[in-house]
Amino acid sequence: MTRTIHRSVTEPIREELSWDERWRGPDDGLIMCWEIGRQLRKKNPELAERAERGELPPLDWKGGVEKKLKKTQKFGTPSYLAQWQGLRGEDLDISLSKEVELTCSATGMKVVFTSDSYKYAPEEGASA
Repeated sequence: MTRTIHRSVTEPIREELSWDERWRGPDDGLIMCWEIGRQLRKKNPELAERAERGELPPLDWKGGVEKKLKKTQKFGTPSYLAQWQGLRGEDLDISLSKEVELTCSATGMKVVFTSDSYKYAPEEGASA
């Protein structure tokens, strides 16, 4: 069964929700991440422009890239993808059963966004 989280950019940002409602609801906090991205878009138009150009800048979650790494790809979280979509001014549209591959336009680094936390967890013995 496909689990998709969708919310239109025309919807107002939710207010007066408890911490649990924002982060532990049925969307697992993805709407909150997206709303933070929408707010960041207003506060930092330059960062929003970079995201609109296809850059994957460092944000609050794993998935952003500052420079091309030696490995051919890295993994990112659905939370990053949600925040990035909000930063770009897009609808929230994430399928938790599919991986999404994006290539950063600034670095050329491929990032695979996945719900499989084992793929983006720090390697044993590596620093985070």
